[in-house]
Order: sequence, then structure tokens, then C-alpha cells
Amino acid sequence: MGERTITRADLAEAVYQEVGLSRNESAMLVEDVLETIAKGLIQGSTVKLSSFGTFAARDKGGRIGRNPRTGEEVPIEPRRVLVFRPSHVLRDMINGKTPGDAVED
Repeated sequence: MGERTITRADLAEAVYQEVGLSRNESAMLVEDVLETIAKGLIQGSTVKLSSFGTFAARDKGGRIGRNPRTGEEVPIEPRRVLVFRPSHVLRDMINGKTPGDAVED
């Protein structure tokens, strides 16, 4: 499997290649999209990208954890975490299925 990481620059280059905007405009477009997603999550909105997945911020309560090395109890503060739930279309693509594949029993 590929260990390559896709970066913002890679996304901007893909927009440049596919859409034909200038490299600067492509980079600004990628930044604007990512900023809009981040702002929505900060405000508590759910971000749903059709055929890709859903991002949401979830509140986790405080609890008592344990240091695995020493066994010492450590309080874990309440916090917000980001969760991603992939769409069934993305899951199927990752598993090598195409959208038109029939389900076999």
C-alpha cells in the first residue's frame, strides 16, 4: 500500500490541473474550502460531503485514565474531538468496489 501523504499543495495542484485556475487561485480555493469546513466544525455544525463522508465535532466528558507504564491514575479533562464517518460510497471505493457493483449473497 502507498504510504504517500496528500498535502494542501497536492490538492491545489490537482485543482490547477483539473479546473484550469491559476496556481495561486487554486491554492486560495483549497484554503477557502478547508477554512469553511473548519469554521463549521468550530461552530458545532456537521459537515457532510456527499459521496465522501461526514465530519462532526463531539464533546467527550472528563474521566479518570491510567498511565499504562506506572499504573497511576490521571484525570482526563473534558474535550471536543473530531470524528469522521465515511460514506458507503467511499467505503466501497476503498474496498475496490465500483458504485454499480451488485451485492452478492
